[in-house]
Amino acid sequence: MDKATRDHFANLRSQDADSRYASFRHVMEVTQAPVDWAAEVWDGLLALLKEGDNHQRAIAAQVLANLAKSDTEGRMLKDLDRLMAATKDEKFVTARHSLQALWRVATASEPLRKAVVGRLKKRFQECATEKNGTLIRYDILEVLRKTHDATPDDSLPKLAVELISQEEDPKYQKKYSGLWKDLLPKPKRGAKA
Repeated sequence: MDKATRDHFANLRSQDADSRYASFRHVMEVTQAPVDWAAEVWDGLLALLKEGDNHQRAIAAQVLANLAKSDTEGRMLKDLDRLMAATKDEKFVTARHSLQALWRVATASEPLRKAVVGRLKKRFQECATEKNGTLIRYDILEVLRKTHDATPDDSLPKLAVELISQEEDPKYQKKYSGLWKDLLPKPKRGAKA
């Protein structure tokens, strides 16, 4: 890792919001493609995911998700539950950023896709009674859609239909379906929508 990137990683712990955000943007940019130093920063990011303030926790979750494609040691499979725990963070915006980043993990490998999809399916069911549950459900369906768009998987539209059918409120069913409308079966002519 070059010195500039190392400095940016160190700065992710900064209390200065502007400086921390600039470093976050740099780190996200350099981790768009696989890097050979993911193992160097992995444990530090896991620590930040647990010990940092809400902004730092969100950053750690998003950077870890971006590094999944660079994980040559298979650590993400082992640490996925720690990342999933961040989707229940006490600060909703942190939880939401953590959740929305999961598609990057799901597209890193087939085993990770299966693991993430399984956990998202469970999360979809358990969030029904949570505050902001409908928004969490929307984000889950959006993560599944982004995963499908990046690495097409015929099982994902079927899963989306299954999850959407679990929503009891027709208004939210319609909203969720909007994410998948181009891939969902069309109603038969003459059938009521």
